[in-house]
Amino acid sequence: MTIRDLEALVVGIVVGLVFGRLDLPIPAPPALAGLLGIVGIFVGYKLAGLF
Repeated sequence: MTIRDLEALVVGIVVGLVFGRLDLPIPAPPALAGLLGIVGIFVGYKLAGLF
């Protein structure tokens, strides 16, 4: 895990805490299917870079 990865994780946690404290809807997919879709897009992007 790189520093950039850790920074992204910390920012994500802080944003999640702020949204939770303000009772705002989370700015992320609420279901596993949505999260897997985002992971799929990332994997597809990385695979495209190989060809």
